[in-house]
Amino acid sequence: MMTSITRDRANKTKQKRPRWMQVCAVLVWLLLWQAAAAAVSLPLLLPSPVSVAARLGQLCITLEFWSTVANSLWRILQGFVLGMLIGTLLAWMGWRWAFAQAMIRPMIGVLKATPVASFIILALVWIKTEQLAMVISFIMVLPLVYNNMRAGIDAADQKLLEMAQVFGLSRRKVFRYCYLPAIWPFFLSALTSALGFAWKSGIAAEVLARPTKAIGKMIYDSKIYLETTDLFAWTLVVILMSVLLEKVVVRLVQWAGKRSMRVNSR
Repeated sequence: MMTSITRDRANKTKQKRPRWMQVCAVLVWLLLWQAAAAAVSLPLLLPSPVSVAARLGQLCITLEFWSTVANSLWRILQGFVLGMLIGTLLAWMGWRWAFAQAMIRPMIGVLKATPVASFIILALVWIKTEQLAMVISFIMVLPLVYNNMRAGIDAADQKLLEMAQVFGLSRRKVFRYCYLPAIWPFFLSALTSALGFAWKSGIAAEVLARPTKAIGKMIYDSKIYLETTDLFAWTLVVILMSVLLEKVVVRLVQWAGKRSMRVNSR
């Protein structure tokens, strides 16, 4: 519950922040970057934001760029969706059966404690490089979703559950009116956090595995061939895609949730 309260306060603070203030903050950091690049005066070490933006513009007009972004996005989203589904299923199983909870907890603990680099190196031994980003994204998403969903289920109001039992409500109505309001904030929190983890870990997996037409491969090749401007441009793509994905996915889920609640309330 504390996680959802903290997130709600952060969202309210963000909404109250004027747009001009956000723009000014971005401009200040860009000016600092430009000043640092001018002071170094060596594009090989630190290219200017202007040159990076120009290079990104050149990349955006090529078919290969969009094909690379689409391939990385497809692989990582597969792992993300699979992690959300399996994590939710395991959370339900752990809540429903004590034996399942006892079996699942050690696995979740291992997944949380093991560094992502270890998973990437181990997975390279067992699976194809094209599948690595999907597998690593799935592994990073699973424990986060499981823990959040279990916390949401446990946060359901016991008094409401007792009242529902007294009035003999159906399972669908118990879930709709007792469990869903408690789970929903935790689900949104898991969604945003898991999407960020999936994207970053998936790109890291691509950097090491170097599958064909992948953002991670382009980052690695830029570093190998000392194309620092390309390295910054592809890193900027990763950042922009992460922000865009979070906004799009969260708004779609919120819209679907509100629509579903309106339909169920009729």
